[in-house]
Amino acid sequence: MSRAASGAGHAVRRARGFTLIEMLVAVFIAVIMFAIGYGAINQALESRGVIRADQRKLLALQTAMRILEQDFVQLAPRPIRSPEGQGWLPAIMTMGASASSDASGSLDGSGPGPEPLVTLTRGGWSNPIGVQRPELERVAYVLDKGTLIREHWNVLDPTLSDRPVKRNLLKHLRSVQFLYLNYSRQWVTQWPPTVVGAQTGAYLRERPVAVKVILDTKAWGRIVRIFEIAG
Repeated sequence: MSRAASGAGHAVRRARGFTLIEMLVAVFIAVIMFAIGYGAINQALESRGVIRADQRKLLALQTAMRILEQDFVQLAPRPIRSPEGQGWLPAIMTMGASASSDASGSLDGSGPGPEPLVTLTRGGWSNPIGVQRPELERVAYVLDKGTLIREHWNVLDPTLSDRPVKRNLLKHLRSVQFLYLNYSRQWVTQWPPTVVGAQTGAYLRERPVAVKVILDTKAWGRIVRIFEIAG
């Protein structure tokens, strides 16, 4: 065979391109690479979503703890008038030591809701627009259907007709518990701890040494924080 004929044969083979088997193998490899890449991208997106959800939960937890700390650290020894107009209520008082996520009620005020875990008077209520009101604020904490709710009133001595302003602080809770450190350095579940001299000024203004907050969360488990009360 002459060189010219041999060169012509090579040129014909090059002109044919890929065979069907070569094309199938190339497509098969491309499909495998695409599947691997799609799986990695999908897993990354799912992980990103989980991380963002955890970040939102962590931010909500940090915000709730910060608000709880501000309320208890600035606890003021100021009793309030009873909403019925008969007597006074202590500066800090408990309606129940703890509550579970089974506690429920109406969030829109259309029906009776769960009793507050604790109500208190706190100072340092910011007033950036100069509204004519004191710097003291009456606050309550309620657990309703697994959500910790902070309530406050726009007046310091609310009446039965005054509706609280509600804010959902933390969701997905199993239970919430408040404990109070008395002057004997013992943790108690009720405050004020005694009823002796219930209407005396000292009793109404009595404050604990510290408050322990125990949150049983579905995402983070059991979380305990202790807030020292300024003397």
